[in-house]
Amino acid sequence: MKKTILTFGFIAGLIVTAMMVFSTYQCYNNSEQFEPSMVIGYLGMLVAFSFVFIGIRNYREKYNNGTITFKKAFTIGLLIALIASTMYVVVWLIEYYYFIPDFMDKYMDFVIRQGKEEGLTAAQLQVKMDEMEMYKEWYKSPILVILLTFSEILPLGIVIALISALILKRKNRASSSTEI
Repeated sequence: MKKTILTFGFIAGLIVTAMMVFSTYQCYNNSEQFEPSMVIGYLGMLVAFSFVFIGIRNYREKYNNGTITFKKAFTIGLLIALIASTMYVVVWLIEYYYFIPDFMDKYMDFVIRQGKEEGLTAAQLQVKMDEMEMYKEWYKSPILVILLTFSEILPLGIVIALISALILKRKNRASSSTEI
């Protein structure tokens, strides 16, 4: 079980971190727009977390005689998602602290500029600015950066692990193949 979790967790982690680094690089180097791509980010997470499903299925078929309980399937999926999410957080910390320490300033400028383009009122714009100042303040603490970054990715991993465990659970291989 450990080999499956480590293998598929590492593959998922490589995919999600590569997509994040690419997306951040594109966003950060497009100084006029500085528009983060939520689509690329979440697509990368979904592609990476497909390995939760593949990992659970691999364990069920290769190492568990075609059967797996919901609990074991969910545990495997959760651990794969946790490894991938941890890799994502570690790479973001390295990326943020060593390569783009002014990310929050640029992101804040982007959000305010976008709010103005959308025609937000002065009061709405102030709410946005206050919210961004709060995030900027939070980003001064590495612990909060870690928690915020985990909150971006881990919930999706948990949902994918849950869905995968529900789909892949199989109590008895013989009974599932004889049912009509």
